Amino acid sequence: MERNISAIISEGKTFIGIEFGSTRIKSVLIDDAFNVLASGNFDWENKLEGGYWTYGKDEIIEGMQISYRNLAADVYEKYGVKLIKTAAIGISGMMHGYLAFDSEDNLLVPFRTWRNITTGVAAKKLSETLSFNIPKRWSISHLYQAILDKEPHVDKIDHINTLAGHIHYLLTGKKVVGIGEASGIFPLSGNGYNKEMLKKTEELFLASGYSLKLEKLLPSVKKTGETAGYLTERGAKLLDPTGTLQHGIPLCPPEGDASTGIVATNSIRPGTGNISAGTSIFATVVMKSLLPINNPEIDIMSTPDGYPTAVIHCGNCTGDIDAWMHIFQEVLKATGSSVEKSKLFETLMNKAMEADADLGGLMNFNYISGESITGIKPGVPLFLRQPGARFTLANFLQTHLFSALATLRIGMEYFFKEGVKFNRIICHGGFFHSQAGAKAMAAALDSPVYLYKTASLGGPWGMALLAAYSQSEESLTLADYLDNKVFKNFELIQVLPDRDTVTSFVSFLEKYRKFLKVEADASRCFDE
Repeated sequence: MERNISAIISEGKTFIGIEFGSTRIKSVLIDDAFNVLASGNFDWENKLEGGYWTYGKDEIIEGMQISYRNLAADVYEKYGVKLIKTAAIGISGMMHGYLAFDSEDNLLVPFRTWRNITTGVAAKKLSETLSFNIPKRWSISHLYQAILDKEPHVDKIDHINTLAGHIHYLLTGKKVVGIGEASGIFPLSGNGYNKEMLKKTEELFLASGYSLKLEKLLPSVKKTGETAGYLTERGAKLLDPTGTLQHGIPLCPPEGDASTGIVATNSIRPGTGNISAGTSIFATVVMKSLLPINNPEIDIMSTPDGYPTAVIHCGNCTGDIDAWMHIFQEVLKATGSSVEKSKLFETLMNKAMEADADLGGLMNFNYISGESITGIKPGVPLFLRQPGARFTLANFLQTHLFSALATLRIGMEYFFKEGVKFNRIICHGGFFHSQAGAKAMAAALDSPVYLYKTASLGGPWGMALLAAYSQSEESLTLADYLDNKVFKNFELIQVLPDRDTVTSFVSFLEKYRKFLKVEADASRCFDE
């Protein structure tokens, strides 16, 4: 029987997920069968200002409003409904980073995103003191580095937050985050921050002359499935300045993009893994219990329901490709033509599958920012070709696809060394908007990879699922909810590695490692 979507929306049998990604803020509306009904986007780019990658405070709010406005417009255009009634909202965003506020909620320094790896001294000291790997991206690394550098704003800090946690606070008045998001702020123990590690960290602060209490500074941790606040009247006006959206809507705990990726791929049980490929790229494997890992390139984080995960994170993936897409769009515009961005991306990326096995003598590094796995700091995009190279469009594009995956493939060798095992890898993110992305990934791993039809939706859809779970009246674990309610009717597509493409990638990666010294030299020259 055909469902009346307009009635479903009007009756509030829907859920909204909003994710603040690195290249766009995307809002999606799903129904109670977990289908995407409508969406809205706002494209944005981080800026390098004062030595830090950041997004403007006003742009964060404006982008959220435009994204939601475009969602509402999509709903009205498709279903003729002006007033969106929804059962719950979920906010997610790029993880880690640093937003510091005073007691009146004034932002003390511009938002420092996950892309900043200027916290090497702090991360190393924290890792040694806590006997636990603290990555440079984590919020606690940013805070401690500011303390070590004696930045003037530290004396005024009342609380710090992540981007998702901050937006949730603006909408609900609650300074809370979900378990997965919290695990990228500070190490966890059970359903909260590790108290022994909190104490040791505060002692480090005190040794530098700062008496800061972390339990007051950090957002509190909420369990998955709980209601984490309600949309206030002020929050409703902030999200929807037209005043159409009604306040009082429950919000689930805000989460980071790693958690929404876990949910969106149903990779939540021990032994499962997923790869998220967008502006950054990272592989996450769920473990039954903590392994004795103290490898600085393996992050230990958490699923939204509390299982430990091992993560290999690389700061660069599609950013360089996106830049070239902009160039191609400019070329089209200059000739009086135009192609929608997603169509252009899919068409050109699929062209990559016609590339020569040796890529025609081309090489590329996609390092818009630095990469700790390969020791490159600060990073500079670099394209190279030999004299006489077969400089074709297919070779050019395949080189960029392989470049986007090379650092992750190098990083995953740490998984193999540390005994981190997985049954299967499910992929999601904008990189998989074309068949070529999945084929390249299977070749890079020399292993089958899997995708759902929702692979390119990624985070906002996963966040909407968490919002739906928070209002479920059934006593199901998140894993059982996803298995039995969400994914039972979703087809899992297998992509097998093509032997010729595997051989091509292996050859590319061997040359890539040799050319790393060229990238390092170029990076230093730009840094001087």
